[in-house]
Amino acid sequence: MPEQFAAVQKSSLNQLFALTNMAFDGFQKLTELNLQAVRTTLAEGQGNIEAVLAGKDLREVFAVQGNLAQPAAEKAVAYARHVYEIASNTQVELTKAVEGQYEQHNRNVQAFVDNFVKNAPAGSEAITALLQSSVAAASSTFQSFQDAAKQTAEVAKANFAKTAAAASGAAQQAAPRASKQ
Repeated sequence: MPEQFAAVQKSSLNQLFALTNMAFDGFQKLTELNLQAVRTTLAEGQGNIEAVLAGKDLREVFAVQGNLAQPAAEKAVAYARHVYEIASNTQVELTKAVEGQYEQHNRNVQAFVDNFVKNAPAGSEAITALLQSSVAAASSTFQSFQDAAKQTAEVAKANFAKTAAAASGAAQQAAPRASKQ
């Protein structure tokens, strides 16, 4: 029994470290994306300022500013898509890992229950039935939560796609108006 407990503890620690590493990888990707966004913004900002300062009159200055609006909005939408992809992929990886751990845990619990039922003394049918019912209810509840989480993720993904498309469309409509001023 102590060997089984030690094995379970070791497995739990390994799973914890694996989940932590997955989360850290997602954080690292977000950090790298943010650093790249800052570098790009600084480089483009310098070019944009130089273009605005090169304008000979207000009409040229406004035209340059108007021409900058659409690319800036498109880059903001692309950045948001990248952030969403990183977060979504990290969430998928974590979910798969947790589901795998839960399934293994569920198999272990079911094996324990089956062994308990097989070796239960006479007259303990009510307890064994309660134990089996509890395991089935817990499994069903987890499946319901899992289904709800997947449904929520799908709705969020669809909403993000609609929002990104609307923002991109608004930027495309705003750019010609800004350059005319």
